[in-house]
Amino acid sequence: MPERRRIPSLPDRLPDRLTALRTPADPGFWRSPVRGARFTAVLGLVLLVGLTLLFVTGLLSYAAYNPDLDPVNDKTPDKGWLGFYLFAWPSGPHWLYRLTQGLHVTVGIVLVPVLLAKLWSVIPRLFALPPARSVGHALERISLLLLVGGALFEFLTGLLNIQLDYLFPGSFYTLHFYGAWVFLAGFVAHVALKLPQAVRVLRSGIPRGEPDPLAAPDPLPATLSRRGALAMVGAGSLLLLVTSVGRSFDGPLRRIALLTPRGGTEQGPGPNAFQVNKTAAAVRIAPADTGERWRLTVRGPAGELRFSRAELLAMEQHSAALPIACVEGWSTSDQLWRGVRLSDLAALAGYPDSPPDVFVESLQRSGSFRKAALRDNQVRDGRSLLALEVNGAPLSPDHGYPARIIVPAAPGVLNTKWVETLTFGEL
Repeated sequence: MPERRRIPSLPDRLPDRLTALRTPADPGFWRSPVRGARFTAVLGLVLLVGLTLLFVTGLLSYAAYNPDLDPVNDKTPDKGWLGFYLFAWPSGPHWLYRLTQGLHVTVGIVLVPVLLAKLWSVIPRLFALPPARSVGHALERISLLLLVGGALFEFLTGLLNIQLDYLFPGSFYTLHFYGAWVFLAGFVAHVALKLPQAVRVLRSGIPRGEPDPLAAPDPLPATLSRRGALAMVGAGSLLLLVTSVGRSFDGPLRRIALLTPRGGTEQGPGPNAFQVNKTAAAVRIAPADTGERWRLTVRGPAGELRFSRAELLAMEQHSAALPIACVEGWSTSDQLWRGVRLSDLAALAGYPDSPPDVFVESLQRSGSFRKAALRDNQVRDGRSLLALEVNGAPLSPDHGYPARIIVPAAPGVLNTKWVETLTFGEL
């Protein structure tokens, strides 16, 4: 009689890899041989420098709007003591905002591969159990939550703003401003806790006999060295730099700034062939609004004055070579603007000796910054113009015909187009 074979039970049939199934909370779940304390420390020090630069230039960008001058400039009216750093934004050098905001956006783009690599290198620690082994460990985990959440939020909203994709709820200015302070809280705490350890690891490595806290306990065979992984991160950052920096600075790289709006696209021929953000059609400026019936209204102690474009052209004309630089990080080359000095218009309004602040209103009826305020130091600068021409030709409708503001070192949105009213006085 043939021997009967025992049918194995279901547990007997499960392969070893299923019976030994691991979760992300198990250190053995993470098996990349690239992870290690030194690898993470290198990325961390790069981010320490880069993120500090981002935070400082971000604060400068916000200060450039002169938000404490007038409510129309202030997109975070409840900032309270967070506005301690605000000061009168200077009007020189004329490329100041172009530099600070260009650095802010370009460095942010370049740091994306570094940030992702750093998060990948420490992700096993995010799943470590128990969540808190002590009060100090709990504070470290909270700071890490603020740091990671804040960094991802700031990078995501910033990148969407660069691409002009306003998918987030609410104002970019408000979200990015308060998100930056949440990120800073986590960043400062994390640096205070981890910087000494990172410096020690980079100088001396892991002490002999001590385990690497970030290395996989059961690593897979290596297919890429840690130096090779760092080189890949660096190559990714270099690629992003080459394909984005040109829309912030002049030179041949402008033609290959392919990853960002206002980058390598050809602007067409002619004196007005340079970057523009909002077109006249987009804000519903009709030809009838800017035709023969258009008048500039100037208000001040001398009363209310009205000027046609022909009358403005008959006044003393001045020229200034100035760029336009926007919060999205793109900027134009220096364009040669020509028109009437704001200080001369202030004199006509009743301020012949000391031009005050000015409140500017546009024909544009909707949208942010259709009204804006300029500080007295900006009005006094001889390069601050009510521009009527650019590069030897009348302004095009998209560049603000019949008249626009052009002020050195100011964010692009303060260079109001389609100007209708100038009100001089203390704001």
